[in-house]
Amino acid sequence: MPRVELTGPGLLLRGWRDADAPAALDAFGDPAIALWNPQGEGLDLAAARRWVRRRADWSAGDHVCLAIADPDDPAALLGSVSLHRIHQGDASIGYWTVPAARGRGLASAAVSRLTAWAFADLGIERIELCHAVANVASCRVAQRAGYPAEGTLRQSHRYGDGRRHDEHLHARLATD
Repeated sequence: MPRVELTGPGLLLRGWRDADAPAALDAFGDPAIALWNPQGEGLDLAAARRWVRRRADWSAGDHVCLAIADPDDPAALLGSVSLHRIHQGDASIGYWTVPAARGRGLASAAVSRLTAWAFADLGIERIELCHAVANVASCRVAQRAGYPAEGTLRQSHRYGDGRRHDEHLHARLATD
């Protein structure tokens, strides 16, 4: 899969770097990120480096993971956006932002930009976005990024609190 760097107004989506590990470790200490993105549970700096390296390695062709950064300060990690479960024209999208980056529309902009690239350059036909029903901020991101709601998946995912949560399913089609 080709390496990309995507931009938009006030937005830089770039590949993950080893130097991002300390900031990623910090991000996973945020209660909201830890609750809704439990993959960071129990990380230390060495594990964070391995996590960053897995995000940077697209060789399997089943995911594209990008760091969200400020174009004026590309080294500063503001969040993450990724396509995963890429298979036969379908994919899922996920994202998070650090507390200091919230409320600026970065998550919606990042999801929109990666979605447009996936449709145009990867030939993806459908992208699903799921979030816990209780995660109201993620619902706003989905709506602002043009992902209409399709329904509720009952107790479909175990989150960082160890409980299974109902999720809202949103999706976009390349033909939307």
